[in-house]
Amino acid sequence: MALRLWASSTANALRISVASTAHLSPSYSLSRCFSTVVDGLKYASSHEWVKHEGPVATIGITDHAQDHLGEVVFVDLPEPEGSVSQGKSFGAVESVKATSDINSPISGEIVEVNTKLSETPGLINKSPYEEGWMIKVKPSNPSELQSLLGPKEYTKFCEEEDSH
Repeated sequence: MALRLWASSTANALRISVASTAHLSPSYSLSRCFSTVVDGLKYASSHEWVKHEGPVATIGITDHAQDHLGEVVFVDLPEPEGSVSQGKSFGAVESVKATSDINSPISGEIVEVNTKLSETPGLINKSPYEEGWMIKVKPSNPSELQSLLGPKEYTKFCEEEDSH
């Protein structure tokens, strides 16, 4: 539904047909700048996402963030078995445009780090929600997830941020 509404308003603005958007999966919605926002994830206003499944939460940066950064050339990630705190930096992403801190959307113990990113940092650009994940955390305070944005709220946040 959100995709249809977005597609209709965007199609109007761009003067194109909405019929060409019918093939898009209903589990994805799109923001104004064509970045993907995935249902079932939570989002921080600093543009990180978290997927909480069972005892582990996977964290990465959003498609919106990687799009604004441009080509990612280096990722600095923490060591496994360390810890992260909600809203605090745990690493950095360097692109051809800038270097940005990565903030943790939740607190917890790091149980796994995506070591593929040290050799292939471009996975963040190619697949920010799947292959480009950064760390897996055992949450120490799962209630922190409630303070994060849902897909609709994050999409609206990005639209407002981009309009400034």
